[in-house]
Amino acid sequence: MLLLGPLDALSLDALASHLSWAATHVAVWGPLLVFAFMAIESSLIPFPSEVVMIPAGFWAARGEFPPLGHPGAALALAILCGLLGSLAGAYANYYLARWAGRPLLHRYGRYVFLKPEALDRAEEIFREYGDLATFVCRLLPAIRQLISLPAGLSRMDLGRFTLFTALGAGIWTAILAAVGWWLGRTLVDASGQKLDYGVLVHRGKDLIMGQFLWILLGLGVIVVLWIWAHRRVMASKKSAI
Repeated sequence: MLLLGPLDALSLDALASHLSWAATHVAVWGPLLVFAFMAIESSLIPFPSEVVMIPAGFWAARGEFPPLGHPGAALALAILCGLLGSLAGAYANYYLARWAGRPLLHRYGRYVFLKPEALDRAEEIFREYGDLATFVCRLLPAIRQLISLPAGLSRMDLGRFTLFTALGAGIWTAILAAVGWWLGRTLVDASGQKLDYGVLVHRGKDLIMGQFLWILLGLGVIVVLWIWAHRRVMASKKSAI
């Protein structure tokens, strides 16, 4: 499944079932839960962000996510917590690679779901595209978590790593939360019934799949603009020498 990364649909259903208890605590612990689960998702532990950010957007639309009674502010807070959690997990991978190095990752990576061939592929992508890979790969399944490792191995500047990781992770969390928000507004207005956690996640995933072509086109536009701006900056630097 394209959007699930390392987990299949059965695993998503199992996770949704186990995480449904979060719905009963979201009014108090919502921001902390979103941060914690997105930090896990952004690390080496296979965990789909769909089961976190889509419900978070849904809860925000229903007025159940803090700050209560302010859906717009609640949505912004959900996206912010998701972004900060993603950065926390990305930092963990970055420093793990920077301190442990390639030999240790190859030797012990299997204990944290990291296959040597997956690391090699992530390094290959990073060597070819650099900063752009750090940004774009945060929007792609499977490779999303791994791209922080070659950044750490190459000792990429932390400021640049933070910027491009935040841009990619921010866009992805915003898309998922917006899908949940839309479901919350339209489905609540239509039926007034509370959806099952698993059903909610699947409806959001199906909605994204239905619009995935437009998402890819938007991503393509961003990439083209980034390459254009990067070349302009490099050309300006060369002409100034």
